[in-house]
Amino acid sequence: MRDHTPPRPDARLRVLYLLRHGQSTANAAGEFTGWTDVPLTSAGEAEATRAGQLLAEARELPDVVHTSVLRRTIRTAEIALAGIDRSWVPVRRSWRLNERHYGALTGRNKAEVRREAGDDQFTRWRRSFSDAPPAMAPSEAAELRADPRYRDLPPGTVPDTESLADVLARVLPYWADNVATDLRAGRTPLVVAHGNSLRALVMHLDKLRPNEVAALNIPTGMPLRYEFDERLLPLPPGGRYLDPHAADTAAATVAAEGR
Repeated sequence: MRDHTPPRPDARLRVLYLLRHGQSTANAAGEFTGWTDVPLTSAGEAEATRAGQLLAEARELPDVVHTSVLRRTIRTAEIALAGIDRSWVPVRRSWRLNERHYGALTGRNKAEVRREAGDDQFTRWRRSFSDAPPAMAPSEAAELRADPRYRDLPPGTVPDTESLADVLARVLPYWADNVATDLRAGRTPLVVAHGNSLRALVMHLDKLRPNEVAALNIPTGMPLRYEFDERLLPLPPGGRYLDPHAADTAAATVAAEGR
């Protein structure tokens, strides 16, 4: 039987959507969240709803979804998928997409840390590629490793603090083994993750240098569309937000956190 499906403008084109979760309660409070499992605010749920609306207007709809194991990404994905009537698509979850682990800064107010540590140290902890915050207390780290989501991971896998370089090292295998595999198979993945796990992924996709990724801010609830050629090179680098004006405004808000 003849296939009457309309051809895509470029049959070799691969599409990927990246989406940072909607605003969480810790985002609203101005806290370093890390691996703490916090819910969305009502504003965050509205952002996820808007993300679904933007995806519904796009040419390609996602047919597979990847999230972290933290509820703010899980809930964001649920809301966005419901908005495009795609709650049925396969969903995969991995700790490798979790937010950066902020060590001893976890749960602390960013403005307070900035006042105590000074502008330079605060900026290095928050935006440096290679600097990690002080490690989480051993008792807190042991409690985290006992969490059902992580307790079966190999010893030494769950960190007590991370730099962005550490996040990149754990995100890249997931990209190669899962997301890139989906793209090569002709699927359209939606990755719902966190500010720093997405910064790490974008750093890889766009071949950014450490000083360039330091200035990169990923806003909450704003779908970012990437198109790739058959070699999985982005066309163009940087992707395109589905609502560029709103994304620019929201990214500026992220950049000012802690002030």
